[in-house]
Amino acid sequence: MTAPRELLLELGVAALAAGRPVHEVEGEVRRVANALGYPETRVAATPTGMFVSLAPDASAGFAAVGPPLRFDQAAKVEQITTALLGKRVEPQEALDAVQDIKYESPRVSRPIVALAHVPQATGVALVLQPTVASALTAMVAAFVVAALDLLADRSQLLRTLLPVVAAFGAGCVVFLAAELDLLEAPLRTALAPVAVLLPGALIVTGMSELAQGAMVAGTARLTYGTVQLLLITFGVFLAAHVVGLHPDTLTNVRLDDLGPAAILVGVVLVGVGVYVHLSAPPGVLPWMLLGLLTTAVVQALGQHVGGAALGGFAGGVTAALVAALVHRLPHGPPSLSVFLPSFWLLVPGSLGVVTATQVATEGGEGFATATGAVAAGLAIALGVLVGAAAGNARLRA
Repeated sequence: MTAPRELLLELGVAALAAGRPVHEVEGEVRRVANALGYPETRVAATPTGMFVSLAPDASAGFAAVGPPLRFDQAAKVEQITTALLGKRVEPQEALDAVQDIKYESPRVSRPIVALAHVPQATGVALVLQPTVASALTAMVAAFVVAALDLLADRSQLLRTLLPVVAAFGAGCVVFLAAELDLLEAPLRTALAPVAVLLPGALIVTGMSELAQGAMVAGTARLTYGTVQLLLITFGVFLAAHVVGLHPDTLTNVRLDDLGPAAILVGVVLVGVGVYVHLSAPPGVLPWMLLGLLTTAVVQALGQHVGGAALGGFAGGVTAALVAALVHRLPHGPPSLSVFLPSFWLLVPGSLGVVTATQVATEGGEGFATATGAVAAGLAIALGVLVGAAAGNARLRA
């Protein structure tokens, strides 16, 4: 395999492992190929692999996507890509650097990464259900999820079943608290400890890919995300059944005893948790919080004015635009590090589990909620596309 082709493949699969949509990765690889002197390069990407040919009559190479990249790894790959586009690094040097990045040890120890579930769960609980009881219960349940996450490192079977097992363990803690009259309206609280496992970003990325015409990649992500969503939903239902909770208790009721300040604190906790959990590069946390807070405010205003769909669209535009603009500041952070946490906040993937629960327990009303959730997801995907396009246009100006 030629060195330039191998470099393009390594860059492509690294970007895919970081969770970026296939159409963005294909475009970036073509730009790098053009900078290297191969303007006729052919590129085809899927969520699990990439094909590259340097010319129409040249052979094609393939590389499979490896394990997901941490934020610090993704940031270094993005820096190498920028250096290649600016012709500030030699191809062989860049290839060696990308291959080394894949095997870098985490900056944070594995137990600390698992414990990052705690601030994330507490933060999501404060956003979804701003009460003291909800936050404390989610915090306790998050320790259960963290322990299961660590145990899953020792068993591939448990890693595969982690969405079900974690949802069941967290659900048992939350529903037992509800049975003991320590907690009201427990459904939203039960979702907070497993929020990081929910495929919200995966589903909306799939929608974005479908909107761009990447039908194979978009359909694959949506199918995989839907299966993950159903597994988590099953874990929640199983916990409710074991505890003996009445189905009428599993309704989408939002309580708010703490006011807007709780949401602000929740967003900060989510940012800190994501920063640790995905091992973001040093110095990125303030920018992550800026993106999260800006997106949360704009989304809330949009929801207040026009409902979930308008809020999702406005939030999607904001998340993508802020990430693109911040990236271009002097010594600005990688756009992915700012965008993805906002993306997770945009799609409380928990919305999908709430929807599935209501479909099962409320009949017609649940169907109406499902329709609204689909509309909100499409609006977020469209907003991300518009925001990214606006950011790129602003950068070219």
